[in-house]
Amino acid sequence: MTAAGLPMRVPAPGLPARVRIHEVGARDGLQNEKSVVPTEVKAEFVRRLAAAGLTTIEATSFVHPKWVPQLADAEQLFPRLDGLGDVALPVLVPNERGLDRALALGARRIAVFGSATETFAARNLNRTVDESLAMFEPVVARAKAAGVHVRGYLSMCFGDPWEGAVPVAQVVRVAKALEDLGCDELSLGDTIGVATPGHVTALLTALNEAGVPTGTLGVHFHDTYGQALSNTLAALQHGVTTVDASAGGLGGCPYAKSATGNLATEDLVWMLDGLGVDTGVDLGALTATSVWMAEQLGRPSPSRTVRALSHKE
Repeated sequence: MTAAGLPMRVPAPGLPARVRIHEVGARDGLQNEKSVVPTEVKAEFVRRLAAAGLTTIEATSFVHPKWVPQLADAEQLFPRLDGLGDVALPVLVPNERGLDRALALGARRIAVFGSATETFAARNLNRTVDESLAMFEPVVARAKAAGVHVRGYLSMCFGDPWEGAVPVAQVVRVAKALEDLGCDELSLGDTIGVATPGHVTALLTALNEAGVPTGTLGVHFHDTYGQALSNTLAALQHGVTTVDASAGGLGGCPYAKSATGNLATEDLVWMLDGLGVDTGVDLGALTATSVWMAEQLGRPSPSRTVRALSHKE
């Protein structure tokens, strides 16, 4: 390790020169917190993440407060995030009502959240997979007509706690349907963290064969079985350049009880720094941000890198 608390850079062949981190800590990371995080703390969290060099920070969700009480302050939070320059601030919208709320506040990037499996679609969206796609259709069409960038999240791409292993062809069908609706980008979610690198490569290859280009794909791994970084590396070797991560490893999934936290952004940056892959992120500033947020939440960060670097200090 270098004196500055960074790994020695030893580039590996076949990797992208730069990776864009899609930071989900402020939305996905906080949505399950039992005690409500004050709006100003959330705003400060986003500002600190931006100052650390993150250029895409998912800010909140315009979902009904009954379903995700933690994000009931979306209308109060989003206007407080003005002045962050070129930082993209995507927001999750579940339906047309959510889109209306987001557009009214000037959101320029939205995301819809779908499922590759019927059981999770029923539990999370109270619809079948095809019914959820039909619900998204006008949302995506209206967003695109307004010049808004649309991301499609696809959960349960590798395994489902109720259905078990998810066939690759099943995931490809739903992913292709989301793309056909007009989504600019698809995020492939390993919601319960059961993927392994060969499975990741097989799914990405099948998507390419179905006409979905690698450039439109992002990956969203959970670390339930300690596979998030190895799965990410497999995706990078395939050419993926967008990786979802959560500062400090915050977050899970309220509708998937076996899901543990997201891939920690610091752990991802440590690996990418060591591989010589550019992210534009200052690991020291990011670590300090996660230490600060852990203090706000009253518990230590689950990120191994945060623990290692903060312990050194």
